Amino acid sequence: MKVLQRSLKGLSIIASLALVLTGCGQTAQPSTTTTANTQAVENNVPVSGGELTFALATSPDTLDPHRSGLAVATRVYRTIFDSLVVQLPDNSIQPWLAKEWSISEDGKTYIFKLRDDVKFHDGTSFNAEAVKFNFDRVIAPETKASNSLALIRPYKSSEVIDEYTIKINLETPSAAFLGNLSQAILGIASPAAIQKYGEQFGQHPVGSGPFTFVKWNENAEIQVARSSAYNWAPSNVENQGLAYLDTITFKIIPEEATRIGSVQSGQVLAGETVPPQNVLTLKNDQQLQLLEVATEGLPYTLFFNHRREPWNDPKARKAVQLAVDVDAIVKTLYLGTYPRSWSPLTPGTFGYDASLENGIQPDLAKANTLLDELGYRPGADGIREKDGKKLTLRYVDRSPNREKRNDIAIIVQQQLKQIGIAVEIEITKDIATVIHQNGAYDLYGNSQVNSDPNALRQFYHTQEAGVSRLTLSGLSDPELDQLLEQGTVEMDPEKRKEIYKKIQHYIIDQASIIPIYVFPYTVAASKKVKGLKFDALGYPLFNDVSLEKD
Repeated sequence: MKVLQRSLKGLSIIASLALVLTGCGQTAQPSTTTTANTQAVENNVPVSGGELTFALATSPDTLDPHRSGLAVATRVYRTIFDSLVVQLPDNSIQPWLAKEWSISEDGKTYIFKLRDDVKFHDGTSFNAEAVKFNFDRVIAPETKASNSLALIRPYKSSEVIDEYTIKINLETPSAAFLGNLSQAILGIASPAAIQKYGEQFGQHPVGSGPFTFVKWNENAEIQVARSSAYNWAPSNVENQGLAYLDTITFKIIPEEATRIGSVQSGQVLAGETVPPQNVLTLKNDQQLQLLEVATEGLPYTLFFNHRREPWNDPKARKAVQLAVDVDAIVKTLYLGTYPRSWSPLTPGTFGYDASLENGIQPDLAKANTLLDELGYRPGADGIREKDGKKLTLRYVDRSPNREKRNDIAIIVQQQLKQIGIAVEIEITKDIATVIHQNGAYDLYGNSQVNSDPNALRQFYHTQEAGVSRLTLSGLSDPELDQLLEQGTVEMDPEKRKEIYKKIQHYIIDQASIIPIYVFPYTVAASKKVKGLKFDALGYPLFNDVSLEKD
C-alpha cells in the first residue's frame, strides 16, 4: 500500500482507529474446535467444485447493501460485492479495489487510486465514476439508505480526477471514515445494474465479488455462483483468484432445531447461530466442527423511548433498570455461551470502559421507591396506577425469534410485574412501521456490528447536517451531541478514549438503555467444509472455502 506519509502524519490514527467498530481495539478472532482463520485444506490442496449449503437464521430484508440494515444480509452480499479497502485482524487498512490513497493535512480530503482491471458481473467497468455514483447514491434521500448512511458520514461529495482516480471530500475529519469504507454495506455496486433494476436492485444485486447472484426464492433460499473472472481478492484471504466452490446456496431456516438438525443430518453442510443448548454437543461431535468468532460494536441492548411518558422521566427508566435482572436472563437463556453486556459498546471496542462492569445490580426496593416518588401506587391487581391509568410498558420485538430475543421479552415481563409494571409484548415483522415510522414502543432491542465507537452517533445524536432526527432512544441532549461530534473528529487516541468513556457513562447514568448480551457468531459445519474464515467484523468469508471429497 502506497500512502502519502506527509498527508498521514497528522491522521495516521484514521487508519488504526477507523477499524474499531465491532469491538474495535480487538478484531474478531475465531475460537473454534478447528480454528477458522488458520484452518488448512487437507494436504494444502483445495479441491475445486461443489455446492456449499449454508443455513441462515433469518431472511435478508434486501440484497442492496446501501439499503439493508440486517447483519444476515451482509453474510450474503459479502460474496457479491467488493469494497475499496479491507481491514485486517491487526486493524490495519490495506488496498482492495483502491490500490493506494492519500489524505490531506486537515483530514477532509481523500484521493484514491483505483484498480483498472476490475469488472462488475454485468461486464461493465469498475472506475472512479462507479465509486462516485455509489457514494452519492448512499447520501441521496430517495435511496432511503440504512446503516450505510451512518457509516459514510461525514461524506460530502466526490470528484472524478481521471478514470481511475477519485477525490472524496468530507464535511469534517473522521477517525472512522477509512475503516468504514471496508464494510460490506459500503460495497461498490454496478451503476448500470442499479439504473436497470431501480427499486428492484435488491432482488437483482450486481457487484464485482467472487460470486455472482443467481436467484432468491423468498424465505427459502438464495444462491450465488462462482464468478468466472475474479483476481482482485483482498489480503485477508489466501485465495486471490477464482473461488473454489461452484455455488453457495444460503438456506433460510429460522427454526433453531431444524437449522442445527439439518447440519447434523447432513442436509446442509453449515448453519449459523448455534443455540446455546447445542454448543457443547456440537463441540463433541466427531463429524462436525464448531466455529466461533466474537462480534463487536453495539451489544444487544434494550432502548427506552424517551419520547413517551413516563419513560421520558429518568426515575421511571431507572426503576426498570434496577428491576431487570440481566444476569438471570443471560444465564437462563444462553447457558454461559453469551457474555453479559454492561455498556453501550462491546468489550474490545476502542474506548470501551470496563469500569462500568458490575455497576448496575438489581434492587427491587429502590425501584419501588422511585415509582412511589413518581406517584404510582399499586392497584388491586398489583399493577401500579396514577390518575386512573395503569403503569404499562409496551415492549416491541422482531419476528422471528432471533437469538431468543422474544424470550427476553417474556422474562422482562415477569420481572417488571414484581414492581407493579404491566408489560405488553408485541412481536412483529413490520419493525420499519412500528418502530421507525410510528415510534410505537416504550422498549425495543437492537444491536449493531461495527468497527468504531462512532457507531454510537447513529443511535444517540439528534442532528445530522443541521437537520433534527429521531434516534432509536429518543434521547436528546446538546451535551451528548457535542461529545459524539468530538468523538468523530478527535485524532488523538487517548483523548478519543476519554470522550467515549464519558459518552458511555452518560448513557448508563441516564438509564437510557439496558445492555443485555454480546453476540458470539457461531457456525456449525461438516468437517468436509475447509477454509471458512471470518473478516474483522465477524462475517464469514468464502473465498478460501472448498469441500473435501468423500
